[in-house]
Amino acid sequence: MTMSLFDQFATPSYLGVPLFAIAIVIPWLFFPSAAPRWLNNRLTTLQAWVINRFTSQLMLPINIGGHKWALLLVSLMIFLIMINMLGLLPYTFTPTTQLSMNMGFATPLWLATVIIGMRNQPTVALGHLLPEGTPIPLIPVLIIIETISLFIRPLALGVRLTANLTAGHLLIQLIATAVFVLLQMMPAVAALTATMLFLLTLLEVAVAMIQAYVFVLLLSLYLQENV
Repeated sequence: MTMSLFDQFATPSYLGVPLFAIAIVIPWLFFPSAAPRWLNNRLTTLQAWVINRFTSQLMLPINIGGHKWALLLVSLMIFLIMINMLGLLPYTFTPTTQLSMNMGFATPLWLATVIIGMRNQPTVALGHLLPEGTPIPLIPVLIIIETISLFIRPLALGVRLTANLTAGHLLIQLIATAVFVLLQMMPAVAALTATMLFLLTLLEVAVAMIQAYVFVLLLSLYLQENV
């Protein structure tokens, strides 16, 4: 029973072909594209307004030099949101429950921000490793702690996204199993549990969107420190 709960996070395959790549590509097929007309439809107009508002809020605290990251960060957030949302549908697979994929997103982008900081402003970038006004005896210890904190950032990004989605999916499956078992014995309790399951599903939809936003927001904060 315990192993079957985690089977939903195993990479599915069909005829020996892993479906991981298909699960990554499919979200882009549902994303509405601009039409070659003077006036767009309501969906495309709403999409453009939301993206513009998010981009302006995300790039507001970042210097002009970091605004070239706007397209990359917004595309990443939309991609993560759609993957997380589609993963909540029955008989689907959520690629972002795989730590390897999340680390594949987090590590190169974090490393790019660090390289930008070391190239453009090495003094400021290295200054983050030692807070101003630190007593001399604590300097070696703080440098080691801040260096570890710097290198643990991509791991924190990947683990945060993976853990939140995995915990939500497991909780939904456990409560759904409880509803199925209690339906014959205690219908009233099963109905109450089903109501809780519905509310938990709404919460998981919010978590799917919030975690994508937090992932991109933390990357923008790392970029802000190095631009």
